[in-house]
Amino acid sequence: MNDAALLALEHQVLWAALALGVAFGAIAQRTHFCTMGALADLVTMGDTARLRMWALAAGVAMLGFNAMVALGWVKAADTVYALPALRWLSMILGGLMFGIGMVLASGCGSKTLVRIGGGNLKALVVFGVLGLSAYATMRGVTAVLRVNTVDQMQWLLPGGQDLPSLAAGLGGTPGQRAAVLGGLIGGALVAWALACRAGRSAEVVLGGFGIGAVVVALWWVSGVMGHVDEHPQTLQEAFLATNSQRMESFSFVAPLAYVIDGLIFYSDASRRITQGMVLVVGVVLGSGMVALACGSFRWEGFRGVDDTASHLVGAVLMGVGGITAMGCTIGQGLSGVSTLSLGSFIAVAGIVAGALAALRWQSWRLDRAA
Repeated sequence: MNDAALLALEHQVLWAALALGVAFGAIAQRTHFCTMGALADLVTMGDTARLRMWALAAGVAMLGFNAMVALGWVKAADTVYALPALRWLSMILGGLMFGIGMVLASGCGSKTLVRIGGGNLKALVVFGVLGLSAYATMRGVTAVLRVNTVDQMQWLLPGGQDLPSLAAGLGGTPGQRAAVLGGLIGGALVAWALACRAGRSAEVVLGGFGIGAVVVALWWVSGVMGHVDEHPQTLQEAFLATNSQRMESFSFVAPLAYVIDGLIFYSDASRRITQGMVLVVGVVLGSGMVALACGSFRWEGFRGVDDTASHLVGAVLMGVGGITAMGCTIGQGLSGVSTLSLGSFIAVAGIVAGALAALRWQSWRLDRAA
């Protein structure tokens, strides 16, 4: 493959990612897909509809990704989620910080982008603070602290940290183990999501199947369409237009930082547009189009000092925590768990624990004020 063909293929990958980002934003806006909202509904009203929507999306993503592994199209080892180094403390602590932060900031990274599309100016502030704190945790002062402390606590596994690799002693090929484990866990999530009437509503089915499907589609775009066996410049295997140099799907912490970096250093020829960056733009566009079409677009600002402080603190916690945990409710919660990564399951547990603690703290404050 020559340089011109490679550039053309990279552009195709970016356009496909943009289209999937638009689809994600449109579905999330239309169905109110939100992990924090799902947990809040459960805690405050005992309503499991949005939690079932999230479980359905996770189940569909697992089934789709592991079907591709079984077919030999992709490998979990080609993602950042299945590396041999399991940074368990980073997953736990980062997850807790992110979970608390998303409650204080009224939503995770993906919800922030969806809210921007709907006219929420508070979310625009959260975007900026989250992106800057994430960038600092990747390469700045908090990055030094992260690398020298929590990242040192890790287990080096003989293979990858995905469950099919950990279950190598059970026999069978990696594809066969992925098909079985992905089918069992993903199928169980789908079955639970659809088990009651609330999980079979049109909104839940659209949100769950739709979001899960675009996660799988982006894995295909990045891992199959954008995969090059031998890059003409490096003569090595490559995944085009990704920041990690591995195949990627949806995630909304580091990409926000890369968007800010791209805006600041736009004239720097060494900078390039990546899949994660166009996803950010796509989600805002998709959400905005649906909000305008449905008449739900509304300008919204901060209510006061307390509201501003809560969102600022939450944004910082999400930026630092999301990078430390290597993902968010989408990056780890859907893309990561679809690979059956043990680290992703740990990170999601931390996010849920942090969010539940923050929700109960907010409830306690309201009761005390009343």
